[in-house]
Amino acid sequence: MAEEGSAKGSRPGGIRATGRRRKPPGRGRRAVTVAAWSAVGLTLAAGGALGFVYVQLDGNLKGIDINAALGTDRPRNVDDGSMDILVMGSDSRKGANGKYGTDDGTSRSDTAMILHVHKGHKKASVVSIPRDTIVSRPECKKTKGKGTAPAAKHAMFNESYQVGGPACAVKTVEKMSGIRMDHYLEVDFSGFKKIINGLGGVPVTTSQAIKDKESHLDLRPGTHKLNGEQALGLVRTRHAVGDGSDLGRIKLQQAFIKALITQVREVDLFGSPGKLYGLADTATRTVTTDSELASVNKLLDFGKGLKGIDAKNAKMVTLPVAYDKEDPNRVIPMTGQADAVWAALRADKPIPASATKGTVSDMADTEGVVKGS
Repeated sequence: MAEEGSAKGSRPGGIRATGRRRKPPGRGRRAVTVAAWSAVGLTLAAGGALGFVYVQLDGNLKGIDINAALGTDRPRNVDDGSMDILVMGSDSRKGANGKYGTDDGTSRSDTAMILHVHKGHKKASVVSIPRDTIVSRPECKKTKGKGTAPAAKHAMFNESYQVGGPACAVKTVEKMSGIRMDHYLEVDFSGFKKIINGLGGVPVTTSQAIKDKESHLDLRPGTHKLNGEQALGLVRTRHAVGDGSDLGRIKLQQAFIKALITQVREVDLFGSPGKLYGLADTATRTVTTDSELASVNKLLDFGKGLKGIDAKNAKMVTLPVAYDKEDPNRVIPMTGQADAVWAALRADKPIPASATKGTVSDMADTEGVVKGS
């Protein structure tokens, strides 16, 4: 159980918080992380301009009481001006998502991101956690059926969401990082497409041709303005670029996220109330938040606190991992370097380059293939 009095900067097991405070994937599961950032980006851009419609949009939001679900077995609650948000995506095949695969009644998470907003809210650090990372999963209350899923010392990270939903995903992240999550954001990939289309597309430049039959993407080298379907194809692309690894795909996602942040900030939403309302309606119907953000007013206040962050001030890394010797299709955290990443966030400091340099995730061969335009 986490020790409530743990000091700032200490290691996992009862660690300080930074504020108050889910086999290869199916075809559709590769876009969900970027979808979640889309909702964050829209919140940054919209600011107070959505106030006049908040009553109409409030009913769209779905909230989950993470605090009640996890109780006191969490890292210490310390308000130092920074903030940590677990950003995830759902791969449920219900409704509009059915076109990406058969609905088996379950949901999993793809790559998760920890968004750390530094004190002053002018800079952010983002840590992607590969879905196949082997972690020690804590005991979690099951989302289906009754009872509790016992703790597992050797489990894939994305199984946490499948077993216990958002609360278990948050609990797993907090146990592995020692950082208390202030908030939770989740989006599905059908909403991602709608958001991209609502923005009028996202410009990117590709340094090489990308042709992927599975994701239905066919891009020549050069500059493109991707619509929702093309953007979904890009962030799902795995085998068409680099060595086909999930780590390479994460690099593509991170590059697209930066392009998306730039586009969200450049679109004149304030000059087009109709577009602004349409995007807000889409975002609020798509996003699931923790209960503390589950109103438009609260979500807007949250967004206003992030509006000073642009793509240049968002440092994106992947958790330092190595391939598992027992199963090359899985990865395991590199203890020393992963600890350095978590320690930096707990201390509200930039992630040192030495923490990720030379890791398999750092050397993924899709670096520079996609850039914002």
